[in-house]
Amino acid sequence: MTVSQWLDIWLVEYLGGVKDTTIRSYTDHTKNHIKAALGAIPLQKLNTHTVQGFYNKLQRVKELSPKTIKNIHGVLHAALKQAVLIGYLRMNPTDACVLPRVERSELTILPETSMSDFFSLIHGHKYETVYFIDLFTGMRQGEILGLTWDCVDFERGTIQINKQLQKERKAGGQYRFVSLKNDKTRKITPALSVMQRLREHKGVQSALQLKAGQLWSNPQELVFTNELGGHLAPFTVYKHFKRIVKGMELPEARFHDLRHSYAVAALQSGDDIKTVQENLGHHTAAFTLDVYGHVTDRMKQASSARMEQFIKGIKSCKG
Repeated sequence: MTVSQWLDIWLVEYLGGVKDTTIRSYTDHTKNHIKAALGAIPLQKLNTHTVQGFYNKLQRVKELSPKTIKNIHGVLHAALKQAVLIGYLRMNPTDACVLPRVERSELTILPETSMSDFFSLIHGHKYETVYFIDLFTGMRQGEILGLTWDCVDFERGTIQINKQLQKERKAGGQYRFVSLKNDKTRKITPALSVMQRLREHKGVQSALQLKAGQLWSNPQELVFTNELGGHLAPFTVYKHFKRIVKGMELPEARFHDLRHSYAVAALQSGDDIKTVQENLGHHTAAFTLDVYGHVTDRMKQASSARMEQFIKGIKSCKG
């Protein structure tokens, strides 16, 4: 059996329970990279040195990013791990491979000094509430566009995040609800201003429904819709956002950076890592700390400065 033959079997038979989008990603990496380089090799003759050379070529010749190479490695490693469990291999040749270091890129956030400019630019915009809510809840784009009214509890002041809106990655793909990134439903308690904005938005949506009459169609009770009740297109929301931040001279900012901005603001306001992790829906607090550790470092420095002032205050009282 060749590596290519085993990969075909693995992709069809051993990915039960894996999301469709993940399967498509695995299939693309297999077809575009792994099979071309390693597919003809007999499975039992695949060795670490050959795989390491494959990874090195991806970086040096094809100039793929360390993150992409890590993702390709993840696919090959998982496939070969299954081959070991079945007994086709005695060991996984990818275990001893050395991957290029993934450098975490600098986070882009909306500076506090730019917040008033941002609010001015989105004021009256048709997606104003989307941007406002996202900035102060940290929801992913698919989560906020897939939010339904049954998940908004005005009485308790909470929002349940249990799904996301996603388009199928194929020609003519349809939009549908899919599970969350970490399959981890969460309930957040946002600021009162956020819940008030949602109340006002519900009234605006009711007015749109009356205006549309029989043309209105929102069977899923989406919170954010177009003028006829249909879902919002993620690319359109993103495109309008890019125009706004370009006007703020932040052309590199992405819609996802609203989520980063929320996290940084929450930490700087005094929220602990565990709370921020749960609100963001990260799998672990360690991951949150890894992403936003630089913020906590600045918070520690600020804490040190406050303690120094406290000590000086005590000394002056003693004097």
